Amino acid sequence: MPTPAYTECLDAMYSMRRFGIILGLSTTANILAGLGNPQQTFSAIHIAGTNGKGSVASALATILQKAGYRVGLYTSPHLIRFNERICINGEPISDDAVVNSWEAVKSVHCGDREPTFFEFTTAMAFYEFGRHAVDWAVIETGMGGRMDSTNVIDPAISIITNISLEHKTYLGNTIKQITGEKAGIIKPGVPVITGTTQKVARTVIEAVANRQSAPLYIKGRDFRVRRSGNGRFSYAGIDHWWPGMKSGLMGNHQVDNAALVLAASELLMRREPNLLKDQIQFGLAQNRWPGRLEVVSEKPFVILDGAHNLMAARRLGRYLQDNLAGRRITMVAGILEDKPYEAILKDLVAPCARLIVTRAKIDRSLPPETLESVARPLVPDIQIVNDVAEAVRYAIATSAPEDAVCIAGSLYVVGEAKAELDKSGEALYPI
Repeated sequence: MPTPAYTECLDAMYSMRRFGIILGLSTTANILAGLGNPQQTFSAIHIAGTNGKGSVASALATILQKAGYRVGLYTSPHLIRFNERICINGEPISDDAVVNSWEAVKSVHCGDREPTFFEFTTAMAFYEFGRHAVDWAVIETGMGGRMDSTNVIDPAISIITNISLEHKTYLGNTIKQITGEKAGIIKPGVPVITGTTQKVARTVIEAVANRQSAPLYIKGRDFRVRRSGNGRFSYAGIDHWWPGMKSGLMGNHQVDNAALVLAASELLMRREPNLLKDQIQFGLAQNRWPGRLEVVSEKPFVILDGAHNLMAARRLGRYLQDNLAGRRITMVAGILEDKPYEAILKDLVAPCARLIVTRAKIDRSLPPETLESVARPLVPDIQIVNDVAEAVRYAIATSAPEDAVCIAGSLYVVGEAKAELDKSGEALYPI
């Protein structure tokens, strides 16, 4: 049961969302200076990109932990509890640690304006990593990169996973502009790894890397993967050839994410003699990242995937078509209003016989009626169930054991669904 102090602290933090999104580094830098600059006490890996940031980050954190290092992991958003954003050696920090870090950050001067929610939580994460004396911290950007509050760090490695159109209000209207923002995490002399495929994105990243004299490693040029079936692949890398590798995460795209993980691991091996190939292989295979093609039941087959932007929705639709052919699929979906919801919905429902539209408990959620009107020509059977937990219960109760249920469209929807499934798991047929 959460303590009153923990509840009060979260209420105060969530109230900061009224300040919206303000990109910039000075407020976070001022807070951290007041805390003694804890971000200078650990080595860091900094990750930007459109999709795959969390999967890459969690895999690298797992690998470093398996090699015996104390590791911090900072990601967003959380699925069920705020504590998930700040992990030490694979475990979310405690409720007491949340309160203590909140109070520490609150006690220092933060500049000319109040910090946003993300600025405050970033400072809390770095404070906790310093307090726990982590050796390495793996840090995911929140939005963009250049002016993202995490960009106050001086990392050992930078990674840009991929680029697609997103957050155009803040990052720009073109791939070139958005790449320029994400490439802002590239630091002088610090090696950078990227999985971007668009020529214009690569050109921007190459230009920034050249200006910063940062060694650049590009997937498909400096390292490659070759799939060999059953989820396994061979990795032809910067320094090594590693056959028989396997990611612990499902989906064809996770092999591409794994390539970035292995390239980063090779660079880590150059500076960390304790990091061995067996630890890298084991850590990659053991990695788990909730809410991304996460199977929670077999009968019916229930899978969770945020699929919160167009690229992710296309990947999920392709996965369902390739792997669940022959099953009657029910899609439970809710989407936020700042997303290209028409295109996302089209990809999500393409392989589905039924759609249940719902709405997460966040003010940016689209009304189910809006989604229903878009989906009407796309899928024969549509229902509206406004509450996510109720929608999940209904979808499972009205599915046969051989059917499939997919919950997607927003990490907020997946988080509420996961909380409900954790609560009522006894009603499912477990794996």
